This record gives sequence, C-alpha cells and structure tokens, in this order.
Amino acid sequence: MATTHRTKMLIIGSGPAGYSAAIYAARAMLEPIVVQGLQPGGQLTITTDVENYPGFRDVVQGPWLMEEMKAQAEHVGTRMMWDTIVSVDLDNGPPYTAIGDSGDEYVGDTLVICTGAQAKWLGAPGEMELGGKGVSACATCDGFFYRGKKVAVIGGGNTAVEEALYLTNHSDDVTLIHRRDELRAEKILQDRLLNHPKITALWNKTVTSFEAGEDGSLHHLALEDTQTGEKSTLEVDGAFVAIGHAPATELFKGKLSMDESGYLDVEPGTPKTALPGVFAAGDVTDHVYRQAVTAAGMGCMAALDGERFLATMAAAPAEREVEAAE
Repeated sequence: MATTHRTKMLIIGSGPAGYSAAIYAARAMLEPIVVQGLQPGGQLTITTDVENYPGFRDVVQGPWLMEEMKAQAEHVGTRMMWDTIVSVDLDNGPPYTAIGDSGDEYVGDTLVICTGAQAKWLGAPGEMELGGKGVSACATCDGFFYRGKKVAVIGGGNTAVEEALYLTNHSDDVTLIHRRDELRAEKILQDRLLNHPKITALWNKTVTSFEAGEDGSLHHLALEDTQTGEKSTLEVDGAFVAIGHAPATELFKGKLSMDESGYLDVEPGTPKTALPGVFAAGDVTDHVYRQAVTAAGMGCMAALDGERFLATMAAAPAEREVEAAE
C-alpha cells in the first residue's frame, strides 16, 4: 500500500551533495528525507582510490566515503528511503510532490535536487572491466596515480583537451585520440594542446577495445582508423574517456530551466533555481568542477538556503497579521 511521506526538506539523490544537504538540514531540525535513487552514493561508489577529499591523510575508498557520509546523515536524523523518483509535481508548490517507483508519495516544503551526472562511455569492450585498473573518466580525480607514466585521453571537445592539458602535470607522454581530424574544443584550448611539447594527437582514430596485460590492468588500446579502417595498438598505462557527461535531469525537463546540455540552471553563486524553495546542488548543475568536495559544498549551501526560505515563509503570515492589526 502506497504511503505519503512528509518533510520540511525533500532531497532527491544521494551523492556527496545529497548527503551533505541532509547533514545540514537534519542539524537544523528540518527532518529531511533522502530518496537515494538507483545508485546510492553516486559516482563515488564506482571509484576506488580517493586521494583528494579533505580530511584524510591516506587514500580512502569511494564506497567507504559514501557509506560514512550516509551514516553521518542518518546519525543526525535523516530518513533514508530506498526508492527512485519517477515523477515530480513542481507546478503546485511549495510544498512539492514527488512519486517514487514504489508508488509512495513524498511531499517536501523545500526540494533539493542532487541527482548528479554520469560520465559518457564509449561502450567498447574492456572499458567497464578495466575501470579503476587503468580506465577512468576523470583526470582530476585519478591523474595523480599515473605520475611518470604514459596516458591517453579519448575525445575532441573542451573536456578532452582540458583533461589532456591537466595530465601534463603528471605525465610527459600524453596522447589525445580523436575520431575526426580536427578538434571541437575552443580555439584557445586547441592552441594550447597542439603547441604543448608533452602532448601528441592521433587523428581519425577510434578505440575499439581496452586490453589488459598479464597483471589484469590496462596494457594497450586497440585502435581503428576512421578513414582507412587500418588497425593499430597504443600501449598506455592509463586511458581517460573524455566525451562528456550527461546530467540526470530527465525528470525535470519542461519543469525547470536548464542549459543546452541538460544541466539545471541556478542563480550564479547559489543553488537556487527559478522556483521558490527548489534548489539544485552538485553535478546536476555543475559541468565545470565535478568534484566530490564541490558537490558537498553545494549541498551545504542548498540546505542553508532551504532553511532560510522556510524561516521566511514562516515569518510571512505573522507579518501579515501585524499589518492587518495596524
């Protein structure tokens, strides 16, 4: 039987942004509900070593970090729901209503959207199997582990060029692999890449498979020329797939403003959307930084702004009563 769950703050999504929003909201006595979605913990649950999250001297595991955030949020009073939101009603709020795959209804005086984004993958053999063993979609996250090693970046847009340039901080041998004969990135980025002594570009090439060595980690890439069909290989220690990210915003199409790539629009410097009491935090609105620490920070901001919004709403009737009495 379907149940209705009511809260002062409904949080959809459970990565660093969602858990951080929950921690702050619970400490503010808002009794938040987090609907965790299909992948509780977000992208960090498929990340192995995390070495750049503040507060940990040694490398920590992504899944462990998310479990700790979840436990902290529960400890201070958050209700975690094992459900996936399938529809939302943003036309008649606040309060706002969401329906879960379970059939349950969730009603929140404020709504914090932390549904995140997913890296786009090539779909080539070996890509998923070698994730964390030489294949990654985040140079900022994992480039440090390839110091002094040979790496490749796959893609031709801004993301790929930025990843390749970043990797030159760790590697003297960076190869950019692109399926066309020219880049789609901004001209200034193209110039930096093409003139960089540590970067080599391979044009008109696609990666047909990621191949492991005897130790089970990535050994080489199998390539095919898009013009001639010629096959070749490239030995690398690390390969970074950089063909973009897809924000999880399907639920909100036609309901909230978003950019051409589907990222939710917010007021600059804040997590505020155009709707009162609706906030967006983390990768669902951030296509620039995409880090756990920035997502967590935005989750904190969303909870604080949500708390202020509720305080303003609560004060409004009292102010109207005073005005009427006068």
